Amino acid sequence: MSRKFSLNIPVSETDIDALGHVNNVVYLRWVQEVSAAHWGHVAPKELQEKFLWVVLRHEIDFHKPAFAGETVTGVTWVGGYQGAKFERFVSLYRAGTEELLAAAKTTWCLLDAKTLRPKRIEQNLLDLL
Repeated sequence: MSRKFSLNIPVSETDIDALGHVNNVVYLRWVQEVSAAHWGHVAPKELQEKFLWVVLRHEIDFHKPAFAGETVTGVTWVGGYQGAKFERFVSLYRAGTEELLAAAKTTWCLLDAKTLRPKRIEQNLLDLL
């Protein structure tokens, strides 16, 4: 399970904090956006309607700042899983470079969209991710 998905994200003026660089909360928003875009890219509509994902835990390390007018490339892949939970990794780079801005490890839980109860991750979903 090491297939990677990437998404380019433009840095806007509203992402900038009082220190003149991207606010740390924005990086977390990008982690979620890249993760959601990955699911939207790989899962057929019927699976997207049948299942939802919720975050149980975020861990993020900040390495370098990003600035207005730049583009950030988010790269994500999934790691281990158990029952209804799996690990997702997201690295955020300055676009066009290998300059790591932030790296996150998140734990997600699969939910049945109708019952909102945890659902064991089955092989067909793992094959997509």
